[in-house]
Amino acid sequence: MTKTVRFAVEGGPEVLELVDVELGDPGAGELRLRVEAIGLNRAEAMFRSGTYFERPDAFPAKLGYSASGIVEAVGEGVTGFAAGDAVSTVAGFSMRDYGVYGEAAIVPASAVLRRPEGLDATEAVALWGPFLTAYGAIVEEGKVRPGDHVLITAASSSVGLATIDVVNHIGAIPIAATRTAAKKQRLLDAGAAHVIVTGDEDITGRTLEITGQRGAEFVFDAVAGDGVRKLAAATAKGGTLVVYGALDTKETPFPLWFVPTMRLFNAFDLTLDPERLARAGHFVRAGVRAGTFRPRVDRVFDLDDVAAAHRYLEANGQFGKVVVGVGG
Repeated sequence: MTKTVRFAVEGGPEVLELVDVELGDPGAGELRLRVEAIGLNRAEAMFRSGTYFERPDAFPAKLGYSASGIVEAVGEGVTGFAAGDAVSTVAGFSMRDYGVYGEAAIVPASAVLRRPEGLDATEAVALWGPFLTAYGAIVEEGKVRPGDHVLITAASSSVGLATIDVVNHIGAIPIAATRTAAKKQRLLDAGAAHVIVTGDEDITGRTLEITGQRGAEFVFDAVAGDGVRKLAAATAKGGTLVVYGALDTKETPFPLWFVPTMRLFNAFDLTLDPERLARAGHFVRAGVRAGTFRPRVDRVFDLDDVAAAHRYLEANGQFGKVVVGVGG
């Protein structure tokens, strides 16, 4: 038996329960992982509350995309992994089928990457999801060039901080946006060339000022909602506005009057494509080796406190990844 997080109804963090389940053996194409650390994602809070793009098809439901740990067993047809390997999972599956919140998990081998040398489980679980998202949007989708200005909303999130690192890594200029001045200096210390405090400053006006009235060549937005109108006006002619999250759950308009391209970025387009995922893996590992990609952990909770961890995540006060530690 292994302790696993489940929820019997959709709702707030209080619906999460730690229960004993019989995990069993991995099937074809799967492996079983002894979990050491779990990285919390906004998607899981939305899945738990019934606001994600997909909802559980049966209860009690499992959840969780990101975990680091040790391979315990491999299923039929799995190559490249063996018991004892230190690995991490990525969001390359549906939470209707798999979940990693628990002491152990069975996951598809296609959604597993080896842990970079020199990182422990907590650091590794804070690395892959944010940096894969940042790489996919900035490099593969955005084709951002050295010298381009990149405006990043929700910049103190784990993805926002990873994006700052990726933008600096390729020689572009990161502009971080945050709601209050409390995180301004930390964002500057994290590598942001400029910080816009949206509670005090107009994001469009400040972006235009920073860029010499040209606007940002690439805008990476985690918020959506009506705020995309201001972001559109802050985007350079010929530039791109990419929405990857929905912190604002209200309807998002499509501002037809503006010139730049606006589109959505879905990390599954990368994680479910073996060739793209392999390229991303090489890129992220290179950044880790160079010392320019730094996984940032805000706070670590115990598995018994997973509901409190979700409450903390949804309060939006974190600077980096919220992690749940498992075991010693």
